[in-house]
Amino acid sequence: MVQVWEDWRALPGAARGGTVALGNFDGVHLGHRAVLAAAHAARPDLPLCALTFEPHPREVFRPQDPPFRLTLLPAKAAALAAAGCAHVHAVPFDAVLAAMPAEAFLDTILHGALGARHLACGADFAFGHRRGGDVAMLAHWAEARGIGLSVVPPVADASGPISSTRVRRVLQDGYPERAAAMLGRDWEVRGTVFQGDRLGRELGWPTANIWLGRHLEPARGVYAVTAALPSGEVVKGVANVGRRPTLGGDPETRLETHLFDWSGDLYGQEIGVRLHHFLRPDATFNGLEALKAAIAADAEQARAVLG
Repeated sequence: MVQVWEDWRALPGAARGGTVALGNFDGVHLGHRAVLAAAHAARPDLPLCALTFEPHPREVFRPQDPPFRLTLLPAKAAALAAAGCAHVHAVPFDAVLAAMPAEAFLDTILHGALGARHLACGADFAFGHRRGGDVAMLAHWAEARGIGLSVVPPVADASGPISSTRVRRVLQDGYPERAAAMLGRDWEVRGTVFQGDRLGRELGWPTANIWLGRHLEPARGVYAVTAALPSGEVVKGVANVGRRPTLGGDPETRLETHLFDWSGDLYGQEIGVRLHHFLRPDATFNGLEALKAAIAADAEQARAVLG
């Protein structure tokens, strides 16, 4: 079971003295996994830890930007645990941390608080006030203190280095399969099911609705999906990402999922919806009968795609 620590100032002994992978780890893609693997391979005798920042620094510096997160902390911690992490240090990113000079970040947090005995990062890792610290500085600092450092080159595919930015771009372009190839798993949106206007139920297509919230908004439209339910069951379905233009429009983007051959009450419970294939863009229909016919066609296509 992974331990998530959100206060670096009060860590117990068990959470200190590990081999520490450094990064934002948004998405925990194959490049991130390579950094974690390098940290573990260098010191397999030590607990594997990941140091990340919450919220993501970009959310602090550019709060007006649209949401862009691939993984919020619980999902990020779960993915880091699946990659072998025993401890996740989710260092609170705020004005105080943003103003901390690079050397102070190393001395105070990595050395003082975490007692890191080995470090691993990507070649472009930067840290400290105005990203003033780089890998060369980190290497010099670590060597002076007898701390090992693994600098990991980017993991690349046919299109170039894998990055969170590239994963976001393919999701926004409607290619969840390409995102899955870079993540090493299907991209999932986790959220709490809220009670809508129950129109789907009236149309004969009940849906479990969640808000995207701080998650990246993928291409709006219809997807073949699977949903991970609180019971542990994974159910196939069809989902729509959008703002319901036929019904007058929502101020926020929602993910509405119809689960195939399943019935039950999910209100107030958390589900994870995994996007597999993009079926068609969002559309406005001329009335509810046309909408109903479109949903039926989408469901049939989603069943065929999911097999």
